[in-house]
Amino acid sequence: MTKRVSLLIGSALVVLLMTVGLLTTQAGAEESEVNEDVELTEEQRAEMEALHHNAFDQHKVIIEKYVEYGVFTDEKGEKMKSYLDERFEKLKENDFIPKMDHKHHKKKKDDNDS
Repeated sequence: MTKRVSLLIGSALVVLLMTVGLLTTQAGAEESEVNEDVELTEEQRAEMEALHHNAFDQHKVIIEKYVEYGVFTDEKGEKMKSYLDERFEKLKENDFIPKMDHKHHKKKKDDNDS
């Protein structure tokens, strides 16, 4: 009986890991398909600004709670909130169009040959 349960759990785990792997691959492919050539209207930019502002404010509240509970130091909390402010300003500079150019994370072909 325990062999069957172990086999069943193992099989379920393999299926779960394969599913997560496929979803991660699909999400990665979708992320690279951001159309950065689109220009938002003034109304769309205002709406995106309000949405991002609310999201960043909520994130700051969460950070403050972690500081209050002692998970983060005051300095770490301030640094994290400062980073959020920088990200918001960067989004604003880009008219709230996300820039998904993360080429600096990919290794150069020459680096792999050494």
